[in-house]
Amino acid sequence: MSKNANLWTCATRFAAVSAVALAVTCGPALAGPPATKDIMKNYGDMAEAMYGDALAKAKDLDKSIDAFLAAPNAETLAAARTAWKASRVPYMQTEGFRFGNSIVDDWEGEVNSWPLDEGLIDYVDEASYGDTKEENPLYTANVIANKKIRLGPKMLDASTIDKNVIKKLNSALDVESNVGTGYHAIEFLLWGQDLHGTGPGAGERPASDYDLKNCTHGNCDRRRDYLKAASGLLVDDLAEMVDDWKTDGKARKALAEQNDNAQLSTILTGLGSLSYGELAGERMKLGVLLHDPEEEHDCFSDNTHNSHYYDQVGMMEIWSGKYDGVTPVSGPSIAELARDKAPDAAKRVDDAMAVTLEKIKAIKIKADSGEMAYDQMLAAGNEAGNKMILDAVDALVAQARAIEAVVAALNLKVKIEGSDSLDDPDKVAKAK
Repeated sequence: MSKNANLWTCATRFAAVSAVALAVTCGPALAGPPATKDIMKNYGDMAEAMYGDALAKAKDLDKSIDAFLAAPNAETLAAARTAWKASRVPYMQTEGFRFGNSIVDDWEGEVNSWPLDEGLIDYVDEASYGDTKEENPLYTANVIANKKIRLGPKMLDASTIDKNVIKKLNSALDVESNVGTGYHAIEFLLWGQDLHGTGPGAGERPASDYDLKNCTHGNCDRRRDYLKAASGLLVDDLAEMVDDWKTDGKARKALAEQNDNAQLSTILTGLGSLSYGELAGERMKLGVLLHDPEEEHDCFSDNTHNSHYYDQVGMMEIWSGKYDGVTPVSGPSIAELARDKAPDAAKRVDDAMAVTLEKIKAIKIKADSGEMAYDQMLAAGNEAGNKMILDAVDALVAQARAIEAVVAALNLKVKIEGSDSLDDPDKVAKAK
């Protein structure tokens, strides 16, 4: 990258990834840095487009679930599972909007909360799951099998399973792993538990769990109601977030009420916190420390490698101000501002993001090949698999540090989320 007194040009190109082009395209040099209002408009436009694409894919998933419930068999179940995986692609790219935007962070638990104690929702394998958990009285509540559930001093009437009932399960009794809605509840309902541990194979729930004429594991009518309610609620929740990012939506208004530096800090808080505490720490390092497949993000479907990959894709898009989705968005970005004000720090982020993408893409390629799934990479004694994940963790940490350098160079203030897995791994080991 070169820079004279007034002009900059871009010579860095990110490698094309799947259907998502991440190239920071070279064009006419810009005179001076972009204005904060223009950066934030493009940031909001990207959020609206990304959540819009996630909503569209959630609607596709909902339709595929309707088709599955109309004719529950191996083929329609496979189609619904494929639609679930497709729905994750645009959603994961939105996660860089969390942390800095409280509206997003407060809402996120409704759609992507994990890990979850799946015994709250449906039947489980007691041999591997157990029947009690000291910190969660609802560990095996099994709402699908039980029409009344005690939530402390109150009884939850679950005689009819609908959106309102399953929403009340989220964080019930103030236990975070009580999750009744969102992508991972749907994932569990489509795949069932992954009983293979760190061996090959994902969940193997039979389609007959939803077949009223040939029902397995009982309560097929209530299981159908739960799946449909969860799918419909996912659509509702994503529609809410799309509205929040429209021109006059709550998320944009909340940003507009802040000064310029606070608005720019929002962008870098989201990127730094997702890079460090959330993805590097809670979603990746923790699983290696514990060698526990229950700590993989998409643990029922073995889709974790894709979720991590598209998290990184999304962070690169938000940084560069370019999203090649169904509705492409491109405009002024925090990267342009940094390149003008602090070119060395900006290049450090560009380089760090390219390295991180390479490391996470290596995990994706290995998992997609069928040679080694993500949960197998976590296994104790799997030095090669552990190293692949830890290499990506190191790259994400370096990426977060590079973002912090931009924060300092632009005289901004951010608070990047931490993680015991990174900051105090001995504490994690003792708690195991």
